Amino acid sequence: MITEHNSRIEERLQDLSCLYEISKRLASAMDLRDCLERTMGLLSEMKQMENGTVTIINPLTGKLEIEVAYGITAEGRKRGKYKIGEGITGRVVATGEPIIVPHISEEPLFLNRTRSRGDIKEQNRSFLCVPIKHSNNVIGALSIDRVYEDGISEQANTDLQFLTVLSGLIAQTTMRIQAVNQEKEELHTENLKLKRELSQKNRINDIVGNSSRMQDVFEMVHRVVDSNATVLLRGESGTGKTLVAKALHYNGRRKDSPFVVVNCSALPETLLESELFGHEKGAFTGANERKIGRFEQAEGGTLFLDEIGEISNSVQVKLLNVVQERSFQRLGSTKFIECDVRLVAATNRDLESAVREGAFREDLYYRLNVFPVYMPPLRERRTDILLLAEFFLEKFATENKKKIRRISTSAIDMLIQYHWPGNVRELQNCIERAVLICDTDTIKAIHLPPTLQISETRTEDNPLSLTASVENFEKELIIDGLKKNNGNQTKTAKYLDTSLRIINYKIHQYNIDPKKYKI
Repeated sequence: MITEHNSRIEERLQDLSCLYEISKRLASAMDLRDCLERTMGLLSEMKQMENGTVTIINPLTGKLEIEVAYGITAEGRKRGKYKIGEGITGRVVATGEPIIVPHISEEPLFLNRTRSRGDIKEQNRSFLCVPIKHSNNVIGALSIDRVYEDGISEQANTDLQFLTVLSGLIAQTTMRIQAVNQEKEELHTENLKLKRELSQKNRINDIVGNSSRMQDVFEMVHRVVDSNATVLLRGESGTGKTLVAKALHYNGRRKDSPFVVVNCSALPETLLESELFGHEKGAFTGANERKIGRFEQAEGGTLFLDEIGEISNSVQVKLLNVVQERSFQRLGSTKFIECDVRLVAATNRDLESAVREGAFREDLYYRLNVFPVYMPPLRERRTDILLLAEFFLEKFATENKKKIRRISTSAIDMLIQYHWPGNVRELQNCIERAVLICDTDTIKAIHLPPTLQISETRTEDNPLSLTASVENFEKELIIDGLKKNNGNQTKTAKYLDTSLRIINYKIHQYNIDPKKYKI
């Protein structure tokens, strides 16, 4: 009797020790699957409870799915799905009551879907399963296998009590981690919402774009807008570098001071030097009076040097001195003039290559490249093409007093497919031309420049033909009619003054889906 009593005390102490180790891990856990894996591992090591499995109800499917299964393969876990009430695990979840199966080989309800136990007919295993409850609601089940050498005895009931206590800890941990994850998700959603609102709030006037590439540009501009750092705008011609330079000035602290622009490629070396720094009377032939340079004109404001990569070496030297010392001399003068000017430069050249070739001073490059902003070409921000096209359409329709409301589907397709070597500037000119020659309320493919139409329909092996042009025009008219008549083919036939049979035939011929045009 004393020996049996001592044995029970020892088992109780072992249970407490195991629960203590498990509770420590569960209390500090933030990853549900990881902490349950560790828990099932401790059951195997300390309690000889094999195949420890936690099954949770999937709220989307309503089925029981294995969350963690210790010692069971990934394929076995995938197979281990049960309907509520199905098998031993399903019955435990349905009734909320624990079940002991003394011999799984003799139990027809034991489905063994995971196939992790081999041939169960040859095994003398017992299966214990308890519900996982939260506030009297069953959210899943905890099950283990155990081999009892002396057969089912009081030890099985003790184990069932132990698992019931453990299932309570698992339920608390599950709900805690799910609550934390839900809070994180809500914070993430709120953060995205605030970012979108901030993006709208910080949208730069006259710069249109919702693409991720343009959002990066907006963010960079707002980071540097209130600083005095020199900004170098990089990118192909026509990408909007001048607009960004204006945004840096008019959205910053210097907005009430002058914004002065100098196109460095438009002036020869001698005139550029005079334009930038000014000159005294008699400084050179033709200098009949003193001239104030652009640096002085921009005092307190912003000087935008466009095409900075085109300036000569001698002008580069003088510009470097201004950037370093914040002072300069007029041509023909020995007096230094202090200047407080925000410098913004732009170039479409590869300045790094120019530095390697000796065409651009390395020290000036590093002085200018303090805060580079890369303007993406239009072909890398195709999601902005339609947005830009509609912006220009509204602008030029208003300017020319025309009631043009939209751009046709075929014209949109051509705009999206074109590679736009001239970038946004080319798109602007394209839409302005279309507005000027359009006499209806819709910009159609025929109103776009020939370069866009050729890019879509002509190749070396397939030149533009009359038949193709007629088909494109016919398809465009039908789509336009379907849009205006909410996808109704009968009304479209009447609108186009033709028969329903012909409209149906053409819709089939051109593979048009009228359902797409229902509002």
